[in-house]
Amino acid sequence: MRVIQHFCASRNNGHSLFYSNEVQLEYCFSSSLPARVLTAAHQADQEGASEIAAFEFGVDRGDELLCLEKYAAMVERETGVRIAAYGFDTGKGIPLMSGDYRDHPDQWRVGNYLMDEKLLRKRLSGRTTLLIGNVAQTVLEFVRNIRSHAGFVALDLDLYLSAMDALRIFLLARRKMLRRVPMYFDNIDFFFNHKFAGELLAIDQFNLTNKQVKIDRWRVIAKRRVFPESPRLSKMFVAHDLAAISKVALGRLPTSLI
Repeated sequence: MRVIQHFCASRNNGHSLFYSNEVQLEYCFSSSLPARVLTAAHQADQEGASEIAAFEFGVDRGDELLCLEKYAAMVERETGVRIAAYGFDTGKGIPLMSGDYRDHPDQWRVGNYLMDEKLLRKRLSGRTTLLIGNVAQTVLEFVRNIRSHAGFVALDLDLYLSAMDALRIFLLARRKMLRRVPMYFDNIDFFFNHKFAGELLAIDQFNLTNKQVKIDRWRVIAKRRVFPESPRLSKMFVAHDLAAISKVALGRLPTSLI
């Protein structure tokens, strides 16, 4: 992989992220990660949260998780909001599927995207925690002990059932989340994708069965971005905690809109 010198800027309600850094993964340059993480930190600042957690479900080789921890460190220095990164993965590739169209069995098979856990752990910094095991179980155990608010969530799980398990992070009784959480769904823009399977079906089912938290597209995300043409921006969503938003009584002038 080519090492590149790159410079990038992302603006969000007065915060600016401006940096020059060596990155081993070229796709980080045009990634929407800066917008995701910076927006999460700004939302935390608005809510008075000093620390947030950024999650990636479906780590694979760890390329995106490594980018996440780099950007988390940069945003933390810029905003003062502490950011811990967490990666969830089976460690054994794609798990058992539902047995029907909902998991795109014509595209994936059990064991695809096997992780080299030992190598990845050596590459990760102390900022990042890798949680290995069945996502349904690791999410349940994690939520019981987390202290910081969920600030950003990325899903690259391929399967409908796995995506549903990951989204439980917003539903468990002891959950902690910002009122608005930036999200990224990786597998929603291929030719074979449709809203009746995979991550798109998980979003629909989540919204149908839950009243307190709803997931919707991140509207106007391309505005004021360094790479507004990036296809990744169309994969951005926001989880809105409607119950928490309903309890807010605004005691200040509204901030400028993004």
